[in-house]
Amino acid sequence: MAVVDALSFDPWDPAFVADPYPAYAELRERGRVIYYEPTDQWLVPRHADVSALLRERRLGRTYQHRFTHEDFGRTAPPAEQEPFHTLNDHGMLDLEPPDHTRIRRLVSKAFTPRTVERLQPYVRRLAGELVDRLVEAGGGDLLSDVAEPLPVAVIAEMLGIPESDRGPLRPWSADICGMYELSPSKETAARAVRASVEFSEYLRELIAARREEPGDDLISGLIAAHDEDDRLTEQEMISTAVLLLNAGHEATVNATVNGWWALFRNPEQLAALRADHSLVPSAVEELMRYDTPLQLFERWVLDDIEIDGTTVPRGAEIAMLFGSANHDPAVFADPDRLDLTRSDNPHISFSAGIHYCIGAPLARIELAASMTALLERAPTLALAAEPRRKPNFVIRGLEGLSVTL
Repeated sequence: MAVVDALSFDPWDPAFVADPYPAYAELRERGRVIYYEPTDQWLVPRHADVSALLRERRLGRTYQHRFTHEDFGRTAPPAEQEPFHTLNDHGMLDLEPPDHTRIRRLVSKAFTPRTVERLQPYVRRLAGELVDRLVEAGGGDLLSDVAEPLPVAVIAEMLGIPESDRGPLRPWSADICGMYELSPSKETAARAVRASVEFSEYLRELIAARREEPGDDLISGLIAAHDEDDRLTEQEMISTAVLLLNAGHEATVNATVNGWWALFRNPEQLAALRADHSLVPSAVEELMRYDTPLQLFERWVLDDIEIDGTTVPRGAEIAMLFGSANHDPAVFADPDRLDLTRSDNPHISFSAGIHYCIGAPLARIELAASMTALLERAPTLALAAEPRRKPNFVIRGLEGLSVTL
């Protein structure tokens, strides 16, 4: 059994968070599964294993459909965190079949290729308006001026959240997503609980309003499914809406700023992209791979599983390292080089298996729309100041990205 030392893999070290990829290379050399004592997790760094385990039914995002906390050798979360866990545990990301299957089938109706395609003009128009404002100002913060407002507005529009109510959405999401980091602090948990309570209360009121006056939005659709066949509880509706908002913009926001920061650090690739806008689709895929917005995804071991001769026992937690898998030289030629023309690019930034990101097609449209708008309307876009990396490891992003024209 390989055991990693704290020097090579340290998710609380700012230097590691700034650039985890050399440590990942070391992990991949050490083995296919590595026990990491500080978080009591089994790290899986190689692409083939991560890809296979994402489809492995002996693993689960939850264990509570089969075991109690005690049966599974785990401790129940603290009582004061109950609002967060109630919200989180009823969303499809943290459910397993049959509940996951039932909810995903309903939500999938809002993400059909035709529905997503119909959103393209709205997404492109909004991206253009945001970039125009950035240009008129002579620059600004790419994060707060373009990267954040675009996907937040799109998913809020789909859900039917009025424009006047959208201000708290991003702060609520950021506070809730703090709980997905490794060993979150009590302060982080308290913020997540408060956001969970406030967001849930807001959605209960919105659901009540939509019951009185249904629209053609996703929340009205979920209400109809609930009222007709009792296939969704109100808590499932609330948790689904929160998950779609959080997952529907967190990755896109971070992929946008991570991507442009990578382009600024690789000027020859940025020049090639500016010379040929037809590279945008492959650039989106390569930038998602090159600096992965979600670095780690966890699964519980529901039944003993063997990886490369090592038995990982029931009750253990596996941490699949997406960022490492996306830099695996067994799959990607010269993986640490940014190559916007890379054609063979089976990155796993959107996960795989039954928990594959339901919004991946929409995220690709948003990323392509903002990139195209910036290339066309801000052709001289340049970095104004070195950005600061967020201290988070799991959800990888920047504090901001100051740009000028």
